[in-house]
Amino acid sequence: MEKDRLSEWFVPKFGSKNFRIIVGILFLPYTGMVISFAVWGSLSVEFNLDKLLSICVLYFCAIGISGHCLDALGSKKKPWGNISKRNLWTASIISLIVAILIGMYYVFSGSYWLFLIGIIEIFFLLAYNLELFQGKFHNNASFVISWGILPVFAGATIQSNFVTLETIIYAVISASASYILIVTSKKYKILKQNNASYDLFYKKEIILKSITSIVVILTVIIFITKYL
Repeated sequence: MEKDRLSEWFVPKFGSKNFRIIVGILFLPYTGMVISFAVWGSLSVEFNLDKLLSICVLYFCAIGISGHCLDALGSKKKPWGNISKRNLWTASIISLIVAILIGMYYVFSGSYWLFLIGIIEIFFLLAYNLELFQGKFHNNASFVISWGILPVFAGATIQSNFVTLETIIYAVISASASYILIVTSKKYKILKQNNASYDLFYKKEIILKSITSIVVILTVIIFITKYL
């Protein structure tokens, strides 16, 4: 059985062990996917580049750093080895505070609905990753809502404080992509943990790589089309 996640496809094969753990714990392909969804939301309305960059930084701090550190803390196993709980808590709290400060700045600037979205996101961030309430919210539905749908709405509301039909269409697409991702990821993780044959888990790995890559590439294309 696999003891840690250092052999994952998104973990660098070079550098020191600590470097590989730091990069790995960020789950960069998945984090990039969530940030892309926030970009979709911003691009679904009339957007300001500064606000678009801000929502990207907000989600990188909230999900990429804080969420994944909390996930390591909430795990029954030690997916990243004997990494200090103190360091995980410190990184999680500081990054979450940064995300909240960014969000509150725009709330007081007129993006009022961002406050409600932020409250819901923080709830899922804690309940899902720390497996609170006996893990009742650690499920596919919570993942799809918090990592798929809400980032799109947050991206739109930080720009204009409302959503459009285009925003909703993007949210449906992001929800579908997130659902496929989490279902495939769980199957992939089980296969890896049980040392299944390479052919079995590699097929799941290809799906994960394809989904994250397509989402990020599509985001770049949409941005170029809208911005230029």
